Amino acid sequence: MARDEIYDAVIVGSGATGGWAAKELTEKGMRVLVLEAGRKVDPEKEFTEHAWPYEMRERALQRKPERQRVQSKCYACNEYGYQFFVDDIDNPYTTPDRKPFDWIRGRQVGGRTITWGRQSYRLSDWEFKAASRDGYGEDWPISHAELAPYYDRVEEFIGVSGGNDGVPNLPDGKFLPAMKMTCGEWLLKKAVERRWRDRHVIIGRAAILTRRHNGRAACHYCGHCDRGCSTWSYFSSPGSTLPAAERTGRLTLRPTSVASHIILDANTGLAKGVGCIDQISKQAFEVFGKVIVLCASTIESTRLLFNSADRNHPDGLANSSGVLGHYLMDHTYAVSVGGLVPQVANYPYNHDDGRANGIYIPKFRNISDKNPKFIRGYGMQGGVQRGMLPTTMRSIPGFGSDFKKMVRESKDPAPFWLGIWGEMLPRKENRVTLNKDKKDAWGIPVVHVDCAHSDNEKAMAADGLEAIKEMVHEAKFEAVYANPFLASPGLCIHEVGTARMGIDPKTSVLNKFNQTWDVKNLFITDGACFVSQGCQNPTLTMMAITARACDYIVDEFKRGNL
Repeated sequence: MARDEIYDAVIVGSGATGGWAAKELTEKGMRVLVLEAGRKVDPEKEFTEHAWPYEMRERALQRKPERQRVQSKCYACNEYGYQFFVDDIDNPYTTPDRKPFDWIRGRQVGGRTITWGRQSYRLSDWEFKAASRDGYGEDWPISHAELAPYYDRVEEFIGVSGGNDGVPNLPDGKFLPAMKMTCGEWLLKKAVERRWRDRHVIIGRAAILTRRHNGRAACHYCGHCDRGCSTWSYFSSPGSTLPAAERTGRLTLRPTSVASHIILDANTGLAKGVGCIDQISKQAFEVFGKVIVLCASTIESTRLLFNSADRNHPDGLANSSGVLGHYLMDHTYAVSVGGLVPQVANYPYNHDDGRANGIYIPKFRNISDKNPKFIRGYGMQGGVQRGMLPTTMRSIPGFGSDFKKMVRESKDPAPFWLGIWGEMLPRKENRVTLNKDKKDAWGIPVVHVDCAHSDNEKAMAADGLEAIKEMVHEAKFEAVYANPFLASPGLCIHEVGTARMGIDPKTSVLNKFNQTWDVKNLFITDGACFVSQGCQNPTLTMMAITARACDYIVDEFKRGNL
């Protein structure tokens, strides 16, 4: 990279949205620099999806859990995958007393696409236009019809397996062949759909390949996607969008580059670059571009704008509305029921555990009815899957081939688990601000996160728990435990909002093309742009929004409007 080289676009972040922005802009002729705060991952050394527990002893000894107290709350931050999560000591943030927010982060090329859950669902106009239905908050400035071509584009490129199920509030898409349900899941589906006409049990729609696709191998069902995927059979930006961008010859990727602030041109008021700090040497440097696209993740992009405040933007860059930092959301999470399915006890172990996917029950509350206790709704995720090692294994005598045969033919009932993912309302008091009194390891002021569940989320969770209980009872499953407690906000790792889109610059940070109202060559396409959340996993929508914004960027760039 030449000193003071001016790129057509500088993208901050290399994860789901950063990878898509890089692909779209380079393929349309723009010269692009991607900044990534972390290192470039070495799959041969860091991916552990095929490692056995006994191989992890040395890694377990090397791990320093005291430096990842927040990150370790995520199931994937263990001896297999802790390297994909940040050091909490180097990357602090603050929260009010007794209002925890568990901010789970990954700083490496690919960001959290290395460890994400891969569930990929479209939002419908039940979400985009929710405010028009129930009177709460604001509608999105776009509809499903406007975003549908970009959902198509993303699904067809990354490969999403699933079925076209005809559920009105869960739009169908461009899918690879769906994965198969287990016997226990079919029992649940038949029982639920027979009893409730408005409830549907479908196989999860997952960004995992069920056949070879765009040069990537089909999934071989090793079952540990959160530890990396050496065959790139799940979607991640290092295995999909970033290589596509690299093939154009117009991409420069710069890892270990921690963005600290946006540089403005004092004469024009436009963004002209990004101030950075080298992650390793901690030396400051600057990069320059004609367009700046923030894809750093919801809270990091907003933090970057706050840290870019100057005399013309005293409350943070792109914050003339005063909305920046407000309306933070994360799905309600952890309320669930688990137990056993005795009906399938006689079926032998058949590699169910290698399917890194489950079932999905789309939102059914406040669709054809109106719940008196809460607005919006929840979806459910879970499954009925046997583990490779039955619970009775230790009591089985013998060794060798006879022992293995008895383990495989164990008559253990299959376990089930079903939990809710509920919509958090966009409330102004749930917000991110800057804590100038505390800095990270690179001397950059950190964020203060103030976020809590409202009575609406709590009522929704209580209803969801009872709905799960009645459904598993209808299927004659044996419920062994029920968890009525919501996890702290943040732990679902679906945080969105804080720099929302809109039609009015007085009430939003971005226009309908993700362009900041205040600085016309500055865009934000990650989860920060969400107006409301829905209950569907958000990453597919983030990628589609990014593809749409990039079409607009290219058109405006060619016209000389940026």
